[in-house]
Amino acid sequence: MAMRSKAEAMAGLRRMLHDLLIAREGGESAPRLARAQGTVDGAMRALLDSGQATLQELLELVAAERARVRGPATAEIGAASLSA
Repeated sequence: MAMRSKAEAMAGLRRMLHDLLIAREGGESAPRLARAQGTVDGAMRALLDSGQATLQELLELVAAERARVRGPATAEIGAASLSA
């Protein structure tokens, strides 16, 4: 079986993440959310382990998809505010 391109893998992850966030917003049951979260986590781990994506790329993808589903963040937290 041929390996998916990075663009295809990232697009698939984006769809899974979108479905997870929509399910969470819609009040889906805990077992279904846990299964969806596990699938997203596994896809992210596979992208990291295969070297197809960096941690920073995945964080940016998650942030963008969250903003798409839930709207923009109300404030950005910097490193200085975390140490206080």
